[in-house]
Amino acid sequence: MQETQYLIVGASHAALSALQAIRMQDAEGSVTMVTRDDALPYSPTVLPYVVSGRSAPERVALKDGAWFEQNRVGLIRGAAVTSVDAAAKRARLSSGEEIAYAKLLLATGAAPILPPIPGLKDVRFHVLRTLADAIGLHQALPQTKQAVVLGAGLVGMHAAENLAKAGAQVTVVEMQPRVLAGYFDAEASAIIEAAFAAKGVKLMLGAKVSRCETAGNATRITTDGGATLDADLLLVAAGVAPVTDYLAGSGVAVDRGVLVDDTMQSSAEGIWAAGDVAQAKGFYDEAKSLNGILPSAVEQGKIAGMAMAGDPAVKPWPGGVPLNTYTCFGQQAVSVGSQDAGEVVRKEADAKHYLKIVMKDSRLTGIFGINVPFDPGVMWELILRRIDLSSVREAFIADPQKTARILMSRTWR
Repeated sequence: MQETQYLIVGASHAALSALQAIRMQDAEGSVTMVTRDDALPYSPTVLPYVVSGRSAPERVALKDGAWFEQNRVGLIRGAAVTSVDAAAKRARLSSGEEIAYAKLLLATGAAPILPPIPGLKDVRFHVLRTLADAIGLHQALPQTKQAVVLGAGLVGMHAAENLAKAGAQVTVVEMQPRVLAGYFDAEASAIIEAAFAAKGVKLMLGAKVSRCETAGNATRITTDGGATLDADLLLVAAGVAPVTDYLAGSGVAVDRGVLVDDTMQSSAEGIWAAGDVAQAKGFYDEAKSLNGILPSAVEQGKIAGMAMAGDPAVKPWPGGVPLNTYTCFGQQAVSVGSQDAGEVVRKEADAKHYLKIVMKDSRLTGIFGINVPFDPGVMWELILRRIDLSSVREAFIADPQKTARILMSRTWR
């Protein structure tokens, strides 16, 4: 049985951030990283570009084999962790091998949700979560004439754009009354919807799929309104859920994700979690929530790694603040923070531009824009740091980008 000081399960942003934090404090402790993916570590954010062909699959690795050798890390690819025994401090792999660990990080990410649609599991469909998924979808593009996308979130809309650009007739079916409902209000979503409609993408909003079945060489999708759609490609993009099935009976407390404290430690001694799988304190009300965005994965991984290695400089998790950027058909959309955690102090919209600023007690709590310039990372920091904007409130409302940059240059050196 293999033994290791640090066992990291997962290999994307949270896992790599934790690994680097461990090595900053502990240069000698043995580290083993296990990933169910066959590929070298990559970012999920690159997948739409693999689908479109803009990024070659063999060139998207975040770290290569030499990097793992230099950092004295044993990387095991193509092996999933199937169970964890928190009491014995052992993890079993899909290969049957067991690994004994002193400290364990769970960074297993999330997997696509398959909605309970009658017949769905009996027809051919795609999802988009892994590099293999992206490669498969890219290879299917040239043969696709009629495509149906279930879901109008970020993944579904990215895929719909790529399919349309490849020449397919695309229909998006979404239960919500608008696209990107988790990120924008109706006025902002309308701008995105218009951009898709102008490119010939049909949006069926407020519609629910009631059945899927095979019809000759096509997949037939029936909606609750009685409409039928025949497609030679069906993409299911109905959201994701943390991968936690391997923790059954482990002794690790799981709600929607792995419940963690402010240093990302789980309920079990010697086990931490970070990234999409971690259910950590929220920023606005401190209720434990999932916050599956890249910056949070990096920060959570760093905190977990520092805590695992006993780094005295570790700082507690401040809470999750959503941040998403999205480009479609030339439209630049940004969503930072919460729409409901304060008062709307500015809202402007026309056919192609949108800006909404939300504040509470002269502190920024959310900012949302389409084709309006501002730095999402800077706005994210303003929210996280709870910067008091009293002295520049009117200037910030009038020109958030310029004012935020001035604040950054003065206070973040």
